[in-house]
Amino acid sequence: MEIAFNIIDVLQEKGGAGVTELADELDHSKSTIHSHLRTLEDREILVREGDGYRLSLRILDMATHVRDQVGNYDVIKSEVDTLADETGEIAQFGIEEHGKVSYLYKTTGERGVETASRVGTQQPMYSTSLGKTILAYLPEDRTEQIVHAQDYEALTPMTITSAEELYEELDGIRERGYGIDDEENFEGLRCVSAPVKNGETVLGAVSITGPSSRFTVDRIHDELSDQVQRAANVIELNTKFA
Repeated sequence: MEIAFNIIDVLQEKGGAGVTELADELDHSKSTIHSHLRTLEDREILVREGDGYRLSLRILDMATHVRDQVGNYDVIKSEVDTLADETGEIAQFGIEEHGKVSYLYKTTGERGVETASRVGTQQPMYSTSLGKTILAYLPEDRTEQIVHAQDYEALTPMTITSAEELYEELDGIRERGYGIDDEENFEGLRCVSAPVKNGETVLGAVSITGPSSRFTVDRIHDELSDQVQRAANVIELNTKFA
């Protein structure tokens, strides 16, 4: 099972590969790789093209099904689109999965600077405003579990690198109602996000991201934080009364 998932990961990364390349990449024999490829092809997860394989459109069907399991997806998409249009920047919505922030939806305004995040990918919770904001409002035992399971890495000189620092940051988020990534994930980029809750349950968080030249500290704490909080509130209200 692990080999099959590793094959899928490599094919996603490379866009396609043959038996020999996969065997070399995953350090398994060609016969082992070929056996798993045959099974994945039989299940219509892969498509064979010439001497290589690629992921099939069935993966897209699975992804769409997963997305549609989020009951308020249409509301999230609409409000995140509006946020991107209003600010001209990148707007995103994330949820917590496996102790990381997973991107459910992302859109780019007319001035948006492209980032590494993509729908379906994950990033650390301790270095992203989405992750920290969600973490601040999870049940206490889940927050503690995630905080102490992090492999803290200094992604930039500004990154939080200890549980103690992270707990202090989470207290600040709860006090002000929004989270900030102050060039902690990528140098030159700042991000501000607000939690989306249903009662006491945090569903995820909505954010806007932009270059630090436009996302000044004063603007984040004034205009931008207000905008993400308004977007979060609209999603909450539409979720509550859907």
